[in-house]
Amino acid sequence: MAKDSSSIGLQGAQHFRQRLLLSSLSGTPLRILHIREDDPSPGLRNYEVSFLRLMEKICDGCVVEINETGTKLRYKPGVLVGGKYLAHDCGTARSIGYFLEPLIILGLFGKTPLSITLKGITNDDKDPCVDTFRITTLPMLKHFGIPLEDLELKIVSRGAPPNGGGEVRLKVPIVQNSLTAVTWVDEGMVKRIRGVAYSTRVSPQMVNRMVDASRGILNRLLPDVYIFTDHYTGQLSGRSPGYGISLVAETTTGCLISAECAASCSISEESGDHSDAENQKAPILPEDIGSKGAMLLLEEIKQGGVVDSTHQGLLFLLCALCPEDVSKVRVGKLSAYGIKTLRHIKDFLGVQFNIKPDPTTGTVILTCIGCGYKNLSRKVS
Repeated sequence: MAKDSSSIGLQGAQHFRQRLLLSSLSGTPLRILHIREDDPSPGLRNYEVSFLRLMEKICDGCVVEINETGTKLRYKPGVLVGGKYLAHDCGTARSIGYFLEPLIILGLFGKTPLSITLKGITNDDKDPCVDTFRITTLPMLKHFGIPLEDLELKIVSRGAPPNGGGEVRLKVPIVQNSLTAVTWVDEGMVKRIRGVAYSTRVSPQMVNRMVDASRGILNRLLPDVYIFTDHYTGQLSGRSPGYGISLVAETTTGCLISAECAASCSISEESGDHSDAENQKAPILPEDIGSKGAMLLLEEIKQGGVVDSTHQGLLFLLCALCPEDVSKVRVGKLSAYGIKTLRHIKDFLGVQFNIKPDPTTGTVILTCIGCGYKNLSRKVS
């Protein structure tokens, strides 16, 4: 990483969304060089360009410059304005979940509340599905002082890979001044498990088979397990068949630990495209999906911590954006994404976390003093 007085220079295509998100929040211009230079198809992927288009819709005055081969990017952030009745087609290379996490954070610090319709793939095996965002990610924000009644994620129609066809509507309120610092270290004991088994353009029996398989594992551990079935038909079922399960364990202290598993075609690593016929793989049996989802959930619970591994990056970012007060959180084994998030937070926001392993539980306690980020974009009445 190279940093001068006015901009930050980074290399490679890794953590593209996170870099743009932190650049927009900190107001720091960004240069990214050597984007897949040695790749057979060098430069930015379609879904990364789509994300840049989305940034342009919710930011006023941002400047994006890309060279002819797409291997160099200059990004100058603008003012976060949010907006009503926005719409964005996410394409079929990555699911809507790829766009949701940064969108939620940026929406909180906009000039006006954000209301946007996103179209594309709602559930796949690469990005967090929209169900996970609805039942786990949004409730997590209440710990930072964000009222849940103004947050909404509505699934209008589902879309499975490779052709998508799903649609969701997201509403995010603005933070009036700043977030609230947290001390969140007690994960508690699991008291109940809830979930959603969904299917599109396949037999309704698929969801029941997934539910039976996952309950066969989870009911051995606790009786309070309820998994909703969500079968879509007709126009609301998207353009491709698909099925999967999203599970969440609720603890006695209000923590939500989630895991998911979906049957879908594999994505071509070269093109980032679901539709590459040569990279299709045979669909997995519903029973295998259900049991794998249950085992993944148990693995997340075993890791400990107040959030699961997929939400570590979001948790650290929210802590860093808190007022200049101490925030303290407990997580399980640090994920690679979580570690990279900590490094980017230090580069862009200047916030450094104190990391202390807890050998008795195998968890990690992280402490930081927030950067005192305030919503300067909001209208002052």
